[in-house]
Amino acid sequence: MLTTLKMASMLSLTPCNPQVARRIDSEKCVGLKTRKLAVIRASREQETSVESKGLSIEECEANAVAGNFPDPPLLTKPAGPKGTPVVKPLVLTRRPRRNRKSSTLRSTFQETTISAANFVLPLFIHEGEEDFPIGAMPGCFRLGWRHGLLDEVYKAKDVGVKSFVLFPKIPDALKSPTGDEAFNDNGLVPRAIRLLKDKFPDIVIYTDVALDPYSSDGHDGIVREDGVIMNDETVHQLCKQAVSQARAGADIVSPSDMMDGRIGAIRAALDAEGFQDVSIMSYTAKYASSFYGPFREALDSNPRFGDKKTYQMDPANYREALIEMEADDAEGADILLVKPGLPYLDIIRLLRDNSSLPIAAYQVSGEYSMIKAGGVLKMVDEEKVMMESLLCLRRAGADIILTYFARQAATVLAGMK
Repeated sequence: MLTTLKMASMLSLTPCNPQVARRIDSEKCVGLKTRKLAVIRASREQETSVESKGLSIEECEANAVAGNFPDPPLLTKPAGPKGTPVVKPLVLTRRPRRNRKSSTLRSTFQETTISAANFVLPLFIHEGEEDFPIGAMPGCFRLGWRHGLLDEVYKAKDVGVKSFVLFPKIPDALKSPTGDEAFNDNGLVPRAIRLLKDKFPDIVIYTDVALDPYSSDGHDGIVREDGVIMNDETVHQLCKQAVSQARAGADIVSPSDMMDGRIGAIRAALDAEGFQDVSIMSYTAKYASSFYGPFREALDSNPRFGDKKTYQMDPANYREALIEMEADDAEGADILLVKPGLPYLDIIRLLRDNSSLPIAAYQVSGEYSMIKAGGVLKMVDEEKVMMESLLCLRRAGADIILTYFARQAATVLAGMK
């Protein structure tokens, strides 16, 4: 009597998407001992046929005991192209390429990983309701604090970015030589913080502590009549700014001014006001770099005269970063930041090797804009260069990366376009 065999199914996971499985049905065979099963080779996704003799486990084991083994697939060694020389193998105790010969092995031995949790997304905000594109930074905008800001944060959260740092474009009429608008509790930044915390209570908000967006002189500190940037008087203003931001709900205040002693003074001011839980991310090694140009266009914060070389670090200096690191560590910083990022990988590694504190790196506007421009001009693959640059910052030792690519990179990491 003929019996109907049940349809067999086989599953194969594709290497590009482990969530997708293919269902392959075998031939329906009636009254036969032998049937063909469809098999998927994941590496090539090609179907092959394998003969099944319908033997029981006991019969298969008996054959093996008797030495009657089934024929395995033939092994073939791929040949080189015509003209390849015939040589004796090199006698090598180490062949590092063995650990790189397949994507699976490369993934197994990958030393550095990156995720959306490593990113902080810088956001430019202004008083207007409409979003204003920044010409030198394609894809970036001055966001209206009541609408565009919320929309951008929502989209970033959707791909796993949950940390943000705010930079304000302050109306010229509110700027002054002493930057008093910096600690107005009803100012642009405190209002934006309160709104974000109300709508997205789980996000982490970093703030910028510096006077340049609020200064009529465009400098990070108060300018004396002879052009000297006043240190201690500036620190007094920065303490009030940090407390105002903490009062609004900031999680981490980030002094970017490079004044001496400001970390200890801000820590004391926060603690005195009951904000012991508010962290400080110090711009420990902020260099007087030419990579900041697009950022200054975004905030209209170019110095009215001179430069910032008396307080920001000389790009030629390496050991000086250790002096800044030791001071910030002793004064109570919770995170140490290096700015810019890619041109200063050695400084990131220097701080990583000499401090147990978390290290942050700022992939600044000039770095972002160069990659964007290279992509538009088809000189480089924008997505690949973006991801490689971020991975390099992580490899150098950065736990946190401030980058305008945060949402775009997180989208790639999530397997989306």
